[in-house]
Amino acid sequence: MKLVDCCNFLSGGTPEKGKAAYWKGEIPWFSPKDIKSFDLVCAQDFISETAIRESATRLIEPGTILVVGRSGVLAHTLPVGIVRQMSAFNQDIKAIVPGADYDPEFIALFLRAHQALVLKDGVKRGPTVHSLIANFLEELEIPNLLLQEQRQIAARLKGQLAEAETARQAGQVQVRDAELLRQRLLRQTFAALHDVPCKVLGEWARTTSGTTPPRGDKRYWSPAEIPWVKTGEVAFAPIARTEEAISRQALAECSLTLLPPRTVLIAMYGQGKTRGQSAILEIEAATNQACFAVLPNEAWDAGFLHYWLMASYDDLRGLSDGRGGNQANLNGGLLSALEVPAPDVGEQRRIVTRLKSQLAETDAIAEAAAAQLAEIERLPQRLLAQAFNTEGTTA
Repeated sequence: MKLVDCCNFLSGGTPEKGKAAYWKGEIPWFSPKDIKSFDLVCAQDFISETAIRESATRLIEPGTILVVGRSGVLAHTLPVGIVRQMSAFNQDIKAIVPGADYDPEFIALFLRAHQALVLKDGVKRGPTVHSLIANFLEELEIPNLLLQEQRQIAARLKGQLAEAETARQAGQVQVRDAELLRQRLLRQTFAALHDVPCKVLGEWARTTSGTTPPRGDKRYWSPAEIPWVKTGEVAFAPIARTEEAISRQALAECSLTLLPPRTVLIAMYGQGKTRGQSAILEIEAATNQACFAVLPNEAWDAGFLHYWLMASYDDLRGLSDGRGGNQANLNGGLLSALEVPAPDVGEQRRIVTRLKSQLAETDAIAEAAAAQLAEIERLPQRLLAQAFNTEGTTA
């Protein structure tokens, strides 16, 4: 039968934010950001009984199913959960109250099993926020089983999903351990050079940074003749191509330096993990102002310097932490003052050769762990698909 024939669908609302009497009560009030697990036991906000009486929100019983109905996350997932205590919810959530002959967990799992179908055909997409199409969920057809059968299916599925979650957590640990192994190897390699004399980076190598040519001046971007590196491309991997390129006129007029191959780049700032990452140029290129460039020099082999920077990643990020402003940034002064181990260049190259071999092994371990985790993360949807015979509608 259709879902609307065995469930009631309710809408919620948001109490007026300016009324203190409506907020900081004892009733959990759910919004899309709170629908992160199957069992919804807590919300970030709480409202009062006064808010229930006087606003558009409403009280719902334990066992009510909440589905995100309007959010940016509907681009890739359909969050579904069940409240476990008297609660309320906002207007961006659909609440589903099963009839007496339907089990809430069975219906919630049914909706999760049909996630791919809903995201494909049941979501109206906007620039950033997406919404469920009106009555799409209501029209879904659910198996008309006896209540006891529903409970048996739900119990079995929950057990299988719990095992899959345990495997996922173990897989995440393996991926983290593989990442730590790489960093531990790098640190151990350079810790063994504690007796080697160090040299100040800026005193022994030419360094520079770039700039961003004015975007509004087409002469600087067309023809696209010279690769131009942004910090997002400085990611512990060789740079053989770039997303953007500038014209030779930009190189001549915009305070840019054409950097040779084997230049080492360091990201001085950027989103997420970018700050402090390094890379080696394999091509001639210019960079934006957030890239610090160490040109080829006689003091350090490019590979050796790059590996030392990789080993020092956390230390580099620590250099700029707590320096104030909206974002912790590195700068040319901090990086030029770095004291870098400087053994004989021949010894540097032997270290690089050895590290390449060892890191290839750790990379293989990390790739295997990541592949295994990806397979485990697909398992819950496969279990749901098999249970509800939705193989043709799942991702």
